[in-house]
Amino acid sequence: MDPSNKERSQLCSRAMHGRSSSVCQCPTLQTKKSRCGGLTIFLSAISFVYFAKALTGSYLKSSITQIERRFELPSSLVGVIDGSFEIGNLLVITLVSYFGAKLHRPKLIGSGCLVMSVGTFLIALPHFIMGRYMYDRAPVQMSNTSSSPCLQDIASQKYSTMDKSHVNAEPGCQRDFESYLWIYILLGNLLRGIGEAPIQPLGISYIDDYAAEDNAAFYIGCIQTAAVIGPIFGFLLGSLCASLFVDVGAVDLDRVTITPKDERWVGAWWLGYLVAGVISILAAIPFWFIPKEQPRSELRKNSSTPSEQSKFILEELRDQKVQDQGRLLTMARGDFFPSLKELLGNPVFFLYLCGSVFQYNSLVGMVTYKPKYIEQQYGQTSSRTNFIIGLINVPAVAMGIFLGGVVMKMFRINIVGAAKLLLSSSVIGYVILMSLFGMGCERSSVAGLTVSYAGYSYISQEDGALAECNVHCLCPQNHWEPVCGDNGITYYSACFAGCHLSNGTGKVSVYYNCSCVTRPPLPSGGRSAVPGPCSRGTTCSRMFLYFMVISVITSFSLSFGGTPGYILLLRCIKPELKSLALGIYTMAVRVLAGVPAPMYFGALIDSVCLKWGSRQCSGKGSCRLYNTDAFRFLYLGTTVALGTVFLSLSTAVLYILKKQCPTGKNSPSCNGCRRSSLPSNLVGNVHLLQSRYWLQKETRL
Repeated sequence: MDPSNKERSQLCSRAMHGRSSSVCQCPTLQTKKSRCGGLTIFLSAISFVYFAKALTGSYLKSSITQIERRFELPSSLVGVIDGSFEIGNLLVITLVSYFGAKLHRPKLIGSGCLVMSVGTFLIALPHFIMGRYMYDRAPVQMSNTSSSPCLQDIASQKYSTMDKSHVNAEPGCQRDFESYLWIYILLGNLLRGIGEAPIQPLGISYIDDYAAEDNAAFYIGCIQTAAVIGPIFGFLLGSLCASLFVDVGAVDLDRVTITPKDERWVGAWWLGYLVAGVISILAAIPFWFIPKEQPRSELRKNSSTPSEQSKFILEELRDQKVQDQGRLLTMARGDFFPSLKELLGNPVFFLYLCGSVFQYNSLVGMVTYKPKYIEQQYGQTSSRTNFIIGLINVPAVAMGIFLGGVVMKMFRINIVGAAKLLLSSSVIGYVILMSLFGMGCERSSVAGLTVSYAGYSYISQEDGALAECNVHCLCPQNHWEPVCGDNGITYYSACFAGCHLSNGTGKVSVYYNCSCVTRPPLPSGGRSAVPGPCSRGTTCSRMFLYFMVISVITSFSLSFGGTPGYILLLRCIKPELKSLALGIYTMAVRVLAGVPAPMYFGALIDSVCLKWGSRQCSGKGSCRLYNTDAFRFLYLGTTVALGTVFLSLSTAVLYILKKQCPTGKNSPSCNGCRRSSLPSNLVGNVHLLQSRYWLQKETRL
């Protein structure tokens, strides 16, 4: 009898004397069919869950600018909302990972899906308890008659798509509380993080426990494929919702005087969360009918990474009388702390861990505010921005991750080769990214902000929104309804442009006799203006095309190093320390990158705002206009600076590995120096950690 079969028979005999015979079932044809059928259902269900959670996460990224405008929030506060997902996940991930392996894992995953759906619906809730969206609008008569915006009594008011009588019935500050309803969004995203916690560890361990070892990698690859598809649909859904007005279905859209190109436009951000919430509920249903255990093919005792449930069974069979508490204390004193010390004392692991923290700060910040950057820098609408990211950028990231794994397997690259591949792809990505510093559109010419009313680029301290040509209009400074003069300069509103006559209605209005709209050096006024800001120059469309090409190449190059980096992490340590190393790695990048990066990136972006909106009572709202040049240098500069630190640490890792692993020699101090094919259980596991952030925005990515 084969030794492995003999040992298994002895183990089964011991288990039969006080345990259920389900631990040791004979691999009959019926059992194999049952196992295959049960795993197929579970695989389909868990793949759909990965699709659902990736779709929701990417949709949140796509709707950030809409939420920012609707609730009058600065970017730094939006970053806090974005980071709340990671906070919620970290609160329960340890408990779920440890106790979940001993409970009914499919039902825990189903419960997590339901919690995610509750959190998603909670995010959409503020829309249904808020009033209709109100935006700044000069009250021009809704007919083809003349009126005068340059008058104190009608210079500014909030325009709503509700009946006018309802607007006038509201006291001054009654509606200001609505701007604080963003707390529901934060709590909903926090709840999403809590619900997502059991999906990855319990889902992957369930597959690893009951799938044949040869099939486990293929199954995990299927799951990750679903995770790649999710962000594509998430951004496309975001594109569709952003093109619809926020109060669609409840108002007469003919009365809406702004377009998606306007800074005051807010799309139907809430609609996508309702769709995502329903999808999460549907994803939870199958798990309530999947059994706690599946027929087991074999106990893979020789695997260097046995599943949690396999280890649990073997430990129980060895010593049934050991108490859980005593075992945990013994493991902590005799195994955990020495293992932790050994890991952190490994220079390759420690340097790679520190470098990954800087890299993820760079990637998370870049991905989170990429839609906002495109909108502000190139004047694109939210709808078009999300469509392009979902259709072009996300597939480029997915292709980079996939091809990185293919190259590693085809050429049987060792640990030194993996470090070279990671470093070279990252260098190429960040060098190409630097070319975007010179690919910006012309800065908007806004009278009183970026140019003087006379049209000169130099603005003195005395210059501001008020000038001689409009001081008699008594325009309020917080009013923002930009109009474009026929001199190519944008003004705060028709009132600030000094316009006295208007013709047309809504989106087709034309303002005449504007005293501030002049063509230097001619001093006379009387020029016209039309609603909306002026264009950003004739070359802006071409610059945007260049930006997209560079962005796709950069995304592909940076993600190409994802799988080599993951293999580097696993091979630079002893096999028995893999689980601990992955746990420390995951915790570090989430706590030190996933949570803080959106916050300080948002704060940096806020620092270059030129014109803040205001809430009805007090306090500043969302930014209306940015210094686009400063925005570009801060956004790209911070990304490249963090990436440079990562490149420096990766270079140090490669230097150490070359010393430990001379070419053509095997060194006992370096795990995995030999050229060997990737283990089957690693081939399909395409960097779960990399794809979490990358595929969530372009993704969280």
